[in-house]
Amino acid sequence: MPAFLRSISLALLAMLALPPFASAASPEAATEHVKARLVSSQASVAPGQRFTVALEQDIKAHWHTYWLNPGDSGQATTIEWSGTEAGPIQWPTPAVQPIGPLVNYGYEGRPALLVELTVPPGAKAGARFKPVAEVRWLVCKDVCIPEQVTLGLDLPVAAAGQPGPDAAQIDEWRRAIPQPASFDVQIQPAAQGVQLAGTLGGVTKAYFFADTWGAVTHSAPQALKAGTDGWTLELPAGEEPVKAGQPLSGVLVLTSANGEQAWTVTAPMPEGAGKGPGPADLSAPAAAAPAAAPAPGSELGLLPALALALVGGLILNLMPCVFPVLSIKALTLVGGGNHKAEGLAYTAGVLASFAVLAAVLIALRAGGQQVGWGFQFHSPVFVGVVAYLLFLVGLNLSGFFDVGGSFTGIGSGLAAKQGLAGSFFTGVLAAVVATPCTAPFMGAALAFALSQPAAVMLAVFLALGLGLALPFLVLAFWPAAQRWLPRPGAWMDTFKQFLAFPMYAAVVWLLWVLAQQAGPDGVALALLGLVIIAFGLWWRNASGVSTVGTVAAVAGVVLALGLTTAIKPVDAATPAASASHEAYSAERLAELRAQNKPVFVNMTASWCISCLVNERVALSRPEVQAAFSQAGIAYLKGDWTREDPKITAVLRAHGRSGVPLYLYYAPGAAEAQVLPQILTPGLVIEAVSSAPPASRS
Repeated sequence: MPAFLRSISLALLAMLALPPFASAASPEAATEHVKARLVSSQASVAPGQRFTVALEQDIKAHWHTYWLNPGDSGQATTIEWSGTEAGPIQWPTPAVQPIGPLVNYGYEGRPALLVELTVPPGAKAGARFKPVAEVRWLVCKDVCIPEQVTLGLDLPVAAAGQPGPDAAQIDEWRRAIPQPASFDVQIQPAAQGVQLAGTLGGVTKAYFFADTWGAVTHSAPQALKAGTDGWTLELPAGEEPVKAGQPLSGVLVLTSANGEQAWTVTAPMPEGAGKGPGPADLSAPAAAAPAAAPAPGSELGLLPALALALVGGLILNLMPCVFPVLSIKALTLVGGGNHKAEGLAYTAGVLASFAVLAAVLIALRAGGQQVGWGFQFHSPVFVGVVAYLLFLVGLNLSGFFDVGGSFTGIGSGLAAKQGLAGSFFTGVLAAVVATPCTAPFMGAALAFALSQPAAVMLAVFLALGLGLALPFLVLAFWPAAQRWLPRPGAWMDTFKQFLAFPMYAAVVWLLWVLAQQAGPDGVALALLGLVIIAFGLWWRNASGVSTVGTVAAVAGVVLALGLTTAIKPVDAATPAASASHEAYSAERLAELRAQNKPVFVNMTASWCISCLVNERVALSRPEVQAAFSQAGIAYLKGDWTREDPKITAVLRAHGRSGVPLYLYYAPGAAEAQVLPQILTPGLVIEAVSSAPPASRS
């Protein structure tokens, strides 16, 4: 037996061992379309020194990579550094890249992206400084291909750093980086978007590259009016136009008799935009951006929003993601006990979880993030942790282990305390598994909450949590209602074991979500974590629930959680079209509407249970597909499984904080018809039945 355990231990260690460190990464690497190299301004570095490194790309002829804001399509180059502290990428001025009706921003030839690196202050003279960069880019011609390389530097550490032979080249590349405008530039709202104005005379050509997607329409002409005493540049608004108080920033390229020069400009839109306010100075640094502009539904009012949140939370109990958890809790009422205390503990767990969720959303919003309901499921690490949690719950229901079993006989007081802790935990679990689901009435309430101050937002989230906890709370405090429950008996243990299988099914679903977020490697790590958890619990049981076995079980859970930190999202790819639908894009939607075609838009996510149920019971039904075909409806699907700012913007524009969102654009209609969050085939067919036949491309 000791030899067997020793073999198992060695096998586990081999499985868990991290890949050995390879030799220092090379400063140069090449893919089929791009050669890349790191160029250092220093031949040697000093502890704590900050210096410049360039990522030079030698791009194959007729191919291109992308700028910070890639424009209508594309993806910006990213660099992830290890072994050093790195500043943001300093981007050279991009070029306009028209592709059919679209306009992208990017680079051809040999661009150089600059980054400031800092040598660790604790580095010792005589040691080596070896930063490593994981570089990813999208390179396009007629097709687009994601590529990545690993690059590294190997520089000696000395008491005083010495410039390298490429320092002059770095200085030349630095001159290609736009600098803050040295002259007055002003911003003011215009009829169709934003107007920039400056007092510089002799300007013959101008172009503004907004550094955030949607601030302006990339493919629209920018009208220049120039004279001897100044110029103005009209920028048509994009899908996320700049609101009052929000910053507009980017690169302004001006051509005059002195040649072409690029400048960075940034400033907030003046308050009262659209009412003819005075201009704002873009040459000064922008102030901190306030909260985002109110989304549709923000005029709802506090009391109606609280009522809608309460009803929405109540309906969440019927959602497939929450119902199994409530069944587990109902067993405590059937089995007896302090029902009122159990109900209050469960409610406290739900409310505490919703309060934490609201606090996180408030903090992210204060940091300038646009997040919505279910945002945490964008993180593959969170998805992995929830999979482990539900796996443990399933093992517990199957009788594989009993958290409270070792406390039996200590006393009724401690046993009661354990029961309350279990109720609190069940409330937390119900709140966690509820977030991938949305229910009717929730959308308007959450849209209102996300546009309000922190106190109002917290109140709405607590009302939503109270609605979720209400059924169990009513059963706990209303003895008459408990008569509806079946009598206790041997069936309870069998039913408890049966409830483990919805938990295992939920684990399978979460691993499927993880496969789309983190690819096969992420799923392999999560599966390994499940094996480690099961092995630790097996060891605990095999040892007779000894101290060593319990430590092994806890260590297994901790080790599995540690593995989740290694789960990394893979590069997002454009969702593939199918025979029944196309991948959503704002450009494709605009193209179809310009052709006067009816369009149905489905904003969904793999982790959204409500979305998957709606697709199965309604959208994929033969009668619905036949109705779409008969009316010539184009079906676009937007995937929010991984965070996508463009889809987030669409959600906010329609007063939603999360998916699902269903939009139907009838031919010639100015606005989309928003369908309910719970669909039936008849409801969808009725919504689109008025669409006249349209020719399909």
